[in-house]
Amino acid sequence: TILNAIIIALTIHVTVPILPQPESFFGSILMASSGIILVGIGSSMYLTSNLGPGPRDGWMTGLQRVTGVPIGRVRITLEVSVLIIGVILGGTFGFGTILFAVAIGPVVATCLSIAGRIGST
Repeated sequence: TILNAIIIALTIHVTVPILPQPESFFGSILMASSGIILVGIGSSMYLTSNLGPGPRDGWMTGLQRVTGVPIGRVRITLEVSVLIIGVILGGTFGFGTILFAVAIGPVVATCLSIAGRIGST
């Protein structure tokens, strides 16, 4: 759980300076969508490794276990709630923030389903 936060921070610190900046809105959407898919794949990989979830994923899996609500819906609810709180506190957001908030839940759910099928073979 602690390594999750450290590794993500270091990865962002190293990769942001070398990633190209998209020159069009379509390029931005393509890059954001690719990132969401990669986050979904990464989340499913480390959640199924049983080494402990990160804070938000721990909250997500705990709420899913307690409520029985599908994991994708739980994740959307968490992300949209955090987005609203951030806006209330004066944080900035854009189209990519909203896209992430509504898309990451279904992507994580799909990737977890695929990882479960791969792990059970």
